Amino acid sequence: MNPPPLRLVIVDDSELVRVGLQTLLGAAPGISLCGMAATAAEAVVVCQREQPDVVLLDIRLPDGNGIEVCRQLLGIKGEMRVLFLTSCADADTVDAAIHAGAHGYLLKEVNTAALLQGIRDVAAGRSILDPQITARVMELLKNDRAKPVVASLSPQEQRVLALIAAGQTNKEVAQAMGLAEKTVKNYLSTIFEKLHVTRRSQAAVYYSQSIAPSAGTKPGSGA
Repeated sequence: MNPPPLRLVIVDDSELVRVGLQTLLGAAPGISLCGMAATAAEAVVVCQREQPDVVLLDIRLPDGNGIEVCRQLLGIKGEMRVLFLTSCADADTVDAAIHAGAHGYLLKEVNTAALLQGIRDVAAGRSILDPQITARVMELLKNDRAKPVVASLSPQEQRVLALIAAGQTNKEVAQAMGLAEKTVKNYLSTIFEKLHVTRRSQAAVYYSQSIAPSAGTKPGSGA
């Protein structure tokens, strides 16, 4: 039996962009477009009504900004996931979006295949960043003096984080390491606390910048 299609809401102030995305995504297999909004206020109303799996959200909206909308939406439904699709690429905005709880951040220059894959990855529990902005976020995290040293993570925690940074879900990490999924969640809670982060995307970028080059950790290796 095929799984139900993932439910998607598009939020963008440009009618041209909304119609273009509607045409593109409306025909994509496994995706059901259940609503669109042009403003922050409309976004909250539509998402409360439709309870989508993924919200494709722009940063700039006529009555607010997507970062505040992201915070509101994640407070409505814990399982709802937010993927920013925007032309805004400055590091401070990206950092603010991640801290607001965003599960992904793509630039509007992204091609169709990458956008569809990004939506599906976010729906599956992965966190994604556009390759063009990853370096900027790495620099922000590298310069954050509050971040602890690499040695604060145990070898097992580093292996879990390596798999998360590779884009794997908790279930996939559990299978790769021979652990219970609940154990992986417990590891992640500890990792987030040690790294002073709150989202998988933040932890993944921190791993890529600070741990992977120096530790030589091999995802999935034994304890």
